[in-house]
Amino acid sequence: MTGPPAWDASDTTDDVTSSPRRARPAVLDSPGPGVHSALVPPGALHQRVTAALANWELDDAERLLSVVDPSSPYEAGRSTREDGAAPPSLGRAWADTLRAELLVRRLRVAGFTLVGEPLDAPEATESLDLHAGVADLLDGAEDGPGGDPRSESASHAALAIALVRSAKAAFDASDDDLQRAAGLVRHARIELLSRRIDAAMDEAVEAASLLDPGLDPSTLLVDTLGSLAGVLADLELMPLALDYQRRALEAATAAAEQGVLAPDDGDPAVLAARAAACLGELCAELGEALLDDGDPESARPHFAEARRLAEQALAQLPPGAEGVVAAQVVHGWALVGLGEHAAATGQLRAAVRITSATGDRALLASALLALGRALRRQDDGRSADEQLAKALALATEHGLPRLRRAALRELCTLHAELDDAGRALPYLQAYLADELDRVDERRTRWVELFGRRKSLLENERAAGQLRRQAYEDPLTRLPNRRYAEARLDGLLSAGSTSALAVVDVDRFKSINDAVGHPGGDAVLRAVADLLLAGCRDTDEVCRWAGDEFVVLLPDTTAEQAEHALERVRRAVAAHDWAALGVTVPVTISVGIASATRGDDRRTLFAAADGVLYDAKRSGRDRVVRLSAVTQTRAPDAPPDDASPPGTSGGGGSAVTVGPVQPATLDPVGGFAALLAEPVRPLDPPLSAGGPGDPTLAPLPAAAERPAGPAPVPPARPAPAEPDVIWGVGRTTEQVLALVREARAEHPDRPALVVRASADTLVALAGEHDAATTVDAAAMSAAVGPIPEPRGRVGVLCAGTADASVAAEAAFVARVTGTEVVRVDDVGGSRLRPLLTDRTLLDDADCLVVVAGLDASLAATVGAMTDVPIVAVPTSTGQPGSFGGFGALLTMLTSASPGIVVSNIDNGHAAGVFAARVARRTAR
Repeated sequence: MTGPPAWDASDTTDDVTSSPRRARPAVLDSPGPGVHSALVPPGALHQRVTAALANWELDDAERLLSVVDPSSPYEAGRSTREDGAAPPSLGRAWADTLRAELLVRRLRVAGFTLVGEPLDAPEATESLDLHAGVADLLDGAEDGPGGDPRSESASHAALAIALVRSAKAAFDASDDDLQRAAGLVRHARIELLSRRIDAAMDEAVEAASLLDPGLDPSTLLVDTLGSLAGVLADLELMPLALDYQRRALEAATAAAEQGVLAPDDGDPAVLAARAAACLGELCAELGEALLDDGDPESARPHFAEARRLAEQALAQLPPGAEGVVAAQVVHGWALVGLGEHAAATGQLRAAVRITSATGDRALLASALLALGRALRRQDDGRSADEQLAKALALATEHGLPRLRRAALRELCTLHAELDDAGRALPYLQAYLADELDRVDERRTRWVELFGRRKSLLENERAAGQLRRQAYEDPLTRLPNRRYAEARLDGLLSAGSTSALAVVDVDRFKSINDAVGHPGGDAVLRAVADLLLAGCRDTDEVCRWAGDEFVVLLPDTTAEQAEHALERVRRAVAAHDWAALGVTVPVTISVGIASATRGDDRRTLFAAADGVLYDAKRSGRDRVVRLSAVTQTRAPDAPPDDASPPGTSGGGGSAVTVGPVQPATLDPVGGFAALLAEPVRPLDPPLSAGGPGDPTLAPLPAAAERPAGPAPVPPARPAPAEPDVIWGVGRTTEQVLALVREARAEHPDRPALVVRASADTLVALAGEHDAATTVDAAAMSAAVGPIPEPRGRVGVLCAGTADASVAAEAAFVARVTGTEVVRVDDVGGSRLRPLLTDRTLLDDADCLVVVAGLDASLAATVGAMTDVPIVAVPTSTGQPGSFGGFGALLTMLTSASPGIVVSNIDNGHAAGVFAARVARRTAR
C-alpha cells in the first residue's frame, strides 16, 4: 500500500487558519530514520493538530486529520531498519490518540464526559447510553437533521474509547520509550478532559517511569516533560510538577548548549525560553496558592523566581517570536505577586489584546486571570469582576481546571471584599464542589501514591531487564541454558510428550583455529539462525554451552524430531560458509531423545547427550535418536561399521548406531539407568523409633551385646540448607568471592545471596550462568543445585508495601527445598479470597504472614487454620509504626496459638523456618 503524497516543505509554515491549503495530504517533514510520520511528534502535522485542539478549533483539527487514512496512517521511513522490517506503528498510535482527543473535546462541547456522564451544561441532564452509540456505529446509522444529538454523542464516546485502547496497544508494542511516554502523557490529558482523575494518574505514573534521567536532550523530551508537568499540576501535585518542569528546562538548556537539535526543530534558544516561561508560570501559581493561604513571606521567593525566569525567557526570545506573550503574562503575574500592580497592569492588558486576536484560549484565560488579580488588588472591583468572569468562562469552556479553580477563588474573594455575599456564595459553592479541589491530606497521599506506583513500575521494568539478562545468551540472542532447564522442567512436569535434541557443531575447535574467535562466533550465530529457521514456532532453540545447542520440541515424538533436525542438518551442510570467510566444512551432529514417564531433566538430557556422542563416534554430520517405544538406540539401524568413517548420513533416513539391549533400561523409569551416580537425598527423614531405625531402636541386653566397646550411633548429618550471604554493605566483588568460597566448600548445596543490588545479581548470573537462580523482586539469588521440593509453604503478603519481604521469604523457602505458593495483597478487607477458597490454608504445611500496617493479619489467619504460622513484621506503614516495632508488638501480643514471630523485615529467617517445618511434615 502506498501512502498519500507528501506536502511541499513550504506547506508546513502555513497558519492553521489558512483554509485553502488545509485539506492537502499529510506533511512528510521528517525524512530522517528516527521519525515515521509528520503525525508523530515533533512532526509538523502533529504540532498543527495539537494547536488546533488546544484552541478548540475542532473543525480545523478534523480537516487536518481527514487526510490521514483512518485504517492505516501514512508512515515514512518504513524500510529504515537494518533487518528490513517495518518499525512500530507510531503513526497509527498517534492518529488514534489525536482522533480520540478530538472526539472527547466534541463530547465536552456537547456537555458529556468520555464515560457518558453529564457535565455542567444545562442541556445535559441524563447520562449517555454508550451501548446505543456502539449499535449506531455498527449499523452505520447517521443522524439526519432531525436526529437525536445524544445518539451522535454516544457514538463519539464509544469510538473515542476504542481509539484510546488501540493507541495504547500500539504504544505498548513500541520500543521507543520516549514516544511511549509522550503518548501516555497525551492520554492522561484526555482522561483529565473526561474528568477521569484516577485514570489520568495511572497514565502520568507510567509516563514518568519511562522518562529516564539519562535520555538525550531533544525537542520531544522537552515537550513531554513539560506536558507531564502540566498534567501533574492539574492533578494538584504541584511539587512533582515543578520537578518535571525543571527537568524540561535543564533538557532544553542542554540541547541549546550541545547543538543536538535538528534544523527542523527550530531555534534552540526559543525552546529553552518557552521551558523557562512554563517553569515561571508554575512558580507564580505556587506563590499565589501560598498568598491565598495567608503566607506572603513564603510566597515572595516563588514570585521572584517566576520574574527571573520570565525575564530570562524574554531576553532569549526574538521580537515577535512564539512564546513572547506567554513570557509577558508570567512576568506580569510575578509583578502582581510582588506588589508592583501598576507596572503589571499595562503589560497584562497588552497581552489580553494580543491573545484575543491570535485565538490562544488557554493563554488568553491566563492573561485575563492575571489582569483581574492586578485590578482587584488595585481596588478596581468592577473591572476586576469583568476580567475574572471572562477568565472563568474560558477556563470552564475549554477544560482548564487550574485556571477555573483560581478564577472561582478570585471572584469569591473579590465579592467578599465588596461585602456582596449574594454574589460571593455561588462562586464559593462552585469552588468547593470542583472535583479537582483536593485537601492537603489527599494531596499528600497522592504524592506518596505517585512515588510508590512509579517505583513499582520501575522495579518491574528493571526485573524484566534482569530476567532478559539472566536468561539470554549474549552472543546468539537465544535463550541460554538456565532458561532451557527451567522450560524443560515445566514441560516434563506438565506430562507432555516432549522431545529433546542436543546439537553440537562438529570439530568446532578446528574452525576457531582456522578463522579465529570472531569467525567462530559468526559460525555459532549462523547455526543458531539455521536452527530457528528449521524449527516450528512452538519449538524452542537454546544455546547450552560453547558450541552446543538444545532444541525443545513439545508434543513431539523422537521420530518427528528426527525428521525436523535432519532438515536442519542438511541446511547447515549446504550453507554458504565461504561468505563468512570460513573455508573448512561446517556440519552438526544431533542426538535426540523423547521423554517417557518417570524422566526428569537430567535423565532426558543424559539420554540425548549419550546418543549425540554415538553420532560423533559414527562419523559426525548425522542425526541419531533413541526410540521412545523401546528406549533403545534405533533398533532397526545398521551397526557402527555400516558406514565408513567420515561418510555423511545425509541420505534418506538418519544413520544410527547399533541397538542397545532393552533390559539395561527400565521402560517405566525412563532413562534413569543411564546415570551412574544416584541422587542423594538432601535431608534424611526423621525415624519413628521402630525396629528398623538404627538410631532409636532399643539396645540389646548386656548379655547379648558383642564383646568390645559399645556401638556408637551414626551421627546425623547437618541439614543441607543454603549458605546465606548478605549483600547489604558488601560490594559486588566481595559477594562474588564469598559465593565462590561457599560453592567450593559445599558444592552439593546452593549459596544463597539476599538483599543484593541489581548489579550484583547480574554479575552472579554472568559468572555462574546456568547454576544461578535469580529473583529480582526478592533481590536474591541462589548459586548451585536447588533441592527437589518437599512440602508446601504458603506466603501471605498484607499489602504491596510488604511485597519485597514476602518475595524474600518465598524465594528462601523454595531454595531451601519446598514448594511455595504466594498470595499478595490480602490485608484488611481484601481477605475475602482466603475465606472463599481455602485451598492454600488447607494444603500448606506452614504459612508465612508478612505484614506491616496490617499486623493483625497473622492473628486473623491463625484463627482460620491449624497450620503453623511464621509472622514477619515489616517496617512499612504509617510513621507511627516506629520502624516496625508497632507491628512486632501486635504480633507478639496476639492471642492466637500456633504463631511464631520473626524479627522485623527478616524474610530469610521466616523462609528457612517454614521450609524446615514443611519438609518434616511432608515425610
